[in-house]
Amino acid sequence: MQPVQSEPAFRAAGPADVPAVVALVESAYRGEASRAGWTTEADLLDGQRTDEAGVAEVVARQGSVVLLAEADGALLACCHLERRTGAAYFGMFSVRPALQGGGIGRSVLERAERHAREEWGIDRMEMTVIEQRADLIAWYERRGYVRTGEFEPFPYGDERFGVPLRPDLRFERLVKAL
Repeated sequence: MQPVQSEPAFRAAGPADVPAVVALVESAYRGEASRAGWTTEADLLDGQRTDEAGVAEVVARQGSVVLLAEADGALLACCHLERRTGAAYFGMFSVRPALQGGGIGRSVLERAERHAREEWGIDRMEMTVIEQRADLIAWYERRGYVRTGEFEPFPYGDERFGVPLRPDLRFERLVKAL
C-alpha cells in the first residue's frame, strides 16, 4: 500500500462496512500478512480474530460504535467502542500492517477517547490486552493507560476468538481517566 497522502477522516461503520472491517482486523492480527506490522498475534494465536457475524453484531448494537479511519478511499484503521456503566470499552483496534508505526493508531485512539468523553460524557476508558503482549501494553502505558492487575481468562475452546498456541494466555485490564 502507498503511504497515506492525507489526514484520515473518521466515521462510524455501517452494515456495508462489515467485510472490510473483518479483513482489516484479520490482516492486523493473524497469519503471515500480520507480520508486516508490530501488532501481530500470530505467535500466540492461530485461526480467526473475528468474523462477519461478530462485527455485524457490534456495528448494530445500541451503545456501540465501530470507528473507521479512512484516507484516499482506503480503510486504514478501526476500533470498537462500547458504552458501559462508568466506562467506555475500547477494542478491535486494528491498523493496516504496512502503516503501523506511522501515527495512525495514535490518532484513532485519541479520536476514540474524544468520542467517549464528548459524545457519551464518559470519563474513563478501559480495555483488555493479552498479558503476553508486552510491547502493546507498553504502547498503551505511554498513552496514559494503567495496568490494573485484574485478569480475565482467555476463552479457550471458543475458536471464534482464535486457536491458542500456548496454554497460559489471559487478558489484563488497562484503564485511563479521560
